Amino acid sequence: MNKVNLTEKLARIDQPWSPTIVGELNGQYVKLARFEGEYVWHGHETEDELFYVVSGRLNIELRDRTIELAPGEFFIVPHGVEHKPVALPKADVLLFEPAGTINTGNATPNQYTRKPEQLDRL
Repeated sequence: MNKVNLTEKLARIDQPWSPTIVGELNGQYVKLARFEGEYVWHGHETEDELFYVVSGRLNIELRDRTIELAPGEFFIVPHGVEHKPVALPKADVLLFEPAGTINTGNATPNQYTRKPEQLDRL
């Protein structure tokens, strides 16, 4: 058991849209990622996703509205809800999601797709 310093871990992330595992609990991964610009529209059939903004600004676009997040704020996207994260222009984000979650969900696999077994750990 060790404490985790988010600032130190984020300093080691240099690739945008590439989530990195920094913890695990109860079948959930705690991930850090650097977001830059727009991501892809996607949804997760059975998994909820929590986006917590550590630094920067992040919009979570939904089909009917946009959720604006500042540092210290989070939003939970319920399973089955299509969404698109948009960093303005960059954001460091902490994510909670089930360990088996593919980051691009139901979207056609693309340059951002990372299966759980492909994720780095810090």
